[in-house]
Amino acid sequence: MNTVKTGLLLAALTALFGVVGYMLGGGTGMLIALGLAVATNLYAYWNSDRLALAAHHAVEVDERTAPDLVRMVRDLAQRAGLPMPRVYVVENPQPNAFATGRNPENAAVAVTTGLLSMLTPDEAAGVVAHELAHIKNRDTLIMTVSATVAGAIASLAQFGFLFGGRGNDRPNAIVMLLTALIAPLAAMILQMAISRSREYDADRDGAMIVGQPMALASALAKIAGGVAQVPNMDAEHHPATAPLFIINPLSGRGMDNLFSTHPATENRIAALQALAREMGPTAPAPGSFTGNASASPWNRDTRRGPWG
Repeated sequence: MNTVKTGLLLAALTALFGVVGYMLGGGTGMLIALGLAVATNLYAYWNSDRLALAAHHAVEVDERTAPDLVRMVRDLAQRAGLPMPRVYVVENPQPNAFATGRNPENAAVAVTTGLLSMLTPDEAAGVVAHELAHIKNRDTLIMTVSATVAGAIASLAQFGFLFGGRGNDRPNAIVMLLTALIAPLAAMILQMAISRSREYDADRDGAMIVGQPMALASALAKIAGGVAQVPNMDAEHHPATAPLFIINPLSGRGMDNLFSTHPATENRIAALQALAREMGPTAPAPGSFTGNASASPWNRDTRRGPWG
């Protein structure tokens, strides 16, 4: 199903590329834009994960630089039946996380320093499990490719407005301005329309992986509060990457409609509470990350690296 969704999304975004090209440069502009769309789609498929990580200045960590964080990811990946993904840390005070990669064999999980400082180990494990669920469900392909292509459409619209066609091929200024404003919005709507339901699925599947729905629910509440108070300037500069994150990094808005990058946090928490009731009382799973402050994987007194 996600393969079909990915194909539909890429087809729609490719068509939008052509429309933008036609509006800005006539028939010639459309042909050029379609050629760029094909090249962008191919490039995005192979490189969109690198672009997303680079956009947020993510730094890869390992057992030497962040031993406890890497061990947590490995343990959860084993529970999920996934290959070990690459692990990244983003130096950003906003609590948040995202996953990227075209398939489970080429996946990465990134968490911010703000998330590591705000959440308990169990809550952080719930967030990582959520991201691993995206990888297992192969949501990361559609997220990373759509972010890259949507960003490319926005750039094309802006470039076309400034340097669009000439003579008879050049539309009037009002049409060009409207295209430059509407095209990026249309690209974002295409992202939202296809991708939003994945958050509920990843919440449920992530909670099942970690075995503690309420830990993830607590994490979502904390992250949403932190996002509302702490800006993420990298996300503001690259808004097309917003759907990658567990909580929309651009604002604390909770409108659960077509124009939101994510479902309302309170609705997601309610779904996790219902899952917790469905699962009933559960003991911490083997390898649980529950512990006192001194046992925290990112407690300052026990660090063996920048984030470990």
